[in-house]
Amino acid sequence: MQNISKRFGGVQAVNHVDLDISQGEVHGLVGENGAGKSTLMRVLAGFYPDYEGEVSIRGQLERLSSPKQAMGMGIAMVHQELSLVPELTVAENIFLGREQKSRVPGFIDRKRAKVLAEQLLSELEADISSTEKIAYLSVAKQQLVEIAKGISMRSEVLILDEPTSSLTAPEIKDLFKIIRTLKERGTAIVYISHKLSEVFEIADRITVLRDGIKMETKAAPQWDESSLVKAMVGRELASLFSSSHSYVPSEAVFEVKGLTRLPHFEDVTFQVYKGEVLGIYGLMGAGRTDLAESIFGLSTSDSGELYIDGSPVRIRSPRDAIANGIALVPEDRRILGLISSLDVRKNLSLPILRLLSSWGFVKQREELELAKESIQTLEIRVPAIRALVSTLSGGNQQKVVLGKWLNTDPEILILDDPTKGIDVGAKAEIRRIVDDLAGEGKAIILISSELPEILGMSDRVLVMREGRIVGEYGRDMCSDEILGALAAGISVDSLNGLDGQQEGEN
Repeated sequence: MQNISKRFGGVQAVNHVDLDISQGEVHGLVGENGAGKSTLMRVLAGFYPDYEGEVSIRGQLERLSSPKQAMGMGIAMVHQELSLVPELTVAENIFLGREQKSRVPGFIDRKRAKVLAEQLLSELEADISSTEKIAYLSVAKQQLVEIAKGISMRSEVLILDEPTSSLTAPEIKDLFKIIRTLKERGTAIVYISHKLSEVFEIADRITVLRDGIKMETKAAPQWDESSLVKAMVGRELASLFSSSHSYVPSEAVFEVKGLTRLPHFEDVTFQVYKGEVLGIYGLMGAGRTDLAESIFGLSTSDSGELYIDGSPVRIRSPRDAIANGIALVPEDRRILGLISSLDVRKNLSLPILRLLSSWGFVKQREELELAKESIQTLEIRVPAIRALVSTLSGGNQQKVVLGKWLNTDPEILILDDPTKGIDVGAKAEIRRIVDDLAGEGKAIILISSELPEILGMSDRVLVMREGRIVGEYGRDMCSDEILGALAAGISVDSLNGLDGQQEGEN
């Protein structure tokens, strides 16, 4: 790829980028959200025919005008948002649009499709039935089906865009095994990820994009985490993760007593103080998200009590929670946090439409001013205030979700994995916002899957395991103590993998 540029309206997404990909290599592509990684690869995959620049494949100059053309040239892309049809089988999805034709005109040879699909899945050592409906598969298995779909086209270049965003540590290991197998066969893999530890583990070379511009390409061993982060964001690593708010325990703003919702969590009791960031840490399935949803009224608890400023409250719905000054930034921003078909302005005003309405009509001017204020305060990067929220980068989408709930003026803010799926620079910005909110006296409950994030941002940490609080630690906590609290009933390999994964990501 030479001198590639792509513009969306007034936004230059990719700016004169050169990139070469070699046979049998894993090429890591990193950068902040919005740096142009996915856009550049979508050009290569034929999704943006109106690009500027030149693309050569096997030394032959080509003009990529459609995904079908790119696939015919051996280029396949597995997107972060999987593009499978839930109600079709694995085999039907693999050959969707390229159905195996029967000898009888007008009919599909489903038996042949099944056999070919099983061969592909066997090559990937995937324990998946070709007749299983996609809807019944885990995200990890759906990911394998997407990869099988890609290699079914005998792809020479396979682009993986954030392939591990919804995978567990063991599933990531399985994926890496498959990537290495494909590499040995001569397939070129482009690996897009914000998880730097994964990029270092799997990539042969790494290219950094920043603001649509290529910063540098080097062999993976020539990078270290600090130099890679600096190339991505233009700042030193140490400056990205510091906490500056000073917290002194004073009054308990929020208290949970004996909260239970079986089988998800049981007898959970804790307090959160004014200006405190209370971290809640645990492995997947520990009950953290279920606890947050119950506090916010998205699900009903079996028993237990909630207190705000010492007075008991009943939270039976999100409306009750909002009325009592509680807000929740959910784990899945795309499904639960945003309405992707609406613009930024509308998303920012959703929780307070009643306050912005008169006689059933929204006061457009007030809504616009509110959106402008949120965009300015949170430094949300938008091409236009009426731009669809789906067009924003992951980090800016997360700021919209955060801004929408801050517009309710909460005293208690629950953040469920607020930096999940966003790059290192956007993580730092979200953390700065959280730090500022704590400094203003907000009581914050921070749920995170990243141990360095918990250690760096929290004033206290609660450790959850199998639905129960099994440990509490103050500011002088260390990772060994927290991992030790998790250790009962968990294999050493799981803990070592978790610690290494989280440390490496940051």
